[in-house]
Amino acid sequence: MTRVRRGYIARRRRKKTRSLGSTFRGAHLTLTRTTTQQKTRALISTHRDRGRRKRDFRRLWITRINAVTRENGASPSYRRLIHDLYKGQVLLNRKILAQMAISNTNSFCVISNEIAK
Repeated sequence: MTRVRRGYIARRRRKKTRSLGSTFRGAHLTLTRTTTQQKTRALISTHRDRGRRKRDFRRLWITRINAVTRENGASPSYRRLIHDLYKGQVLLNRKILAQMAISNTNSFCVISNEIAK
């Protein structure tokens, strides 16, 4: 069987793979097989951590809202505040509430007092 010289096609494919791993170090940068494996692991990690990031931010918002509600005595707890918001049909999500709790504490207290009544 004659030898097939792949030429530029294989080089182009490997170059494309290596360009994705431009931030890797050592053999993961230079060797094609390890670059492919590392790229696969990196894609798995980014997919997993997108969900993790959403979870972490939600926890942060809840912590901030709870701290401000307990500090100002607007509501006895975070749980009670959220329950009153749903009951009053107020369309404010946790992200907006957390931003208000940090930047506009007075308006946050006014809203939570109105909802509690």
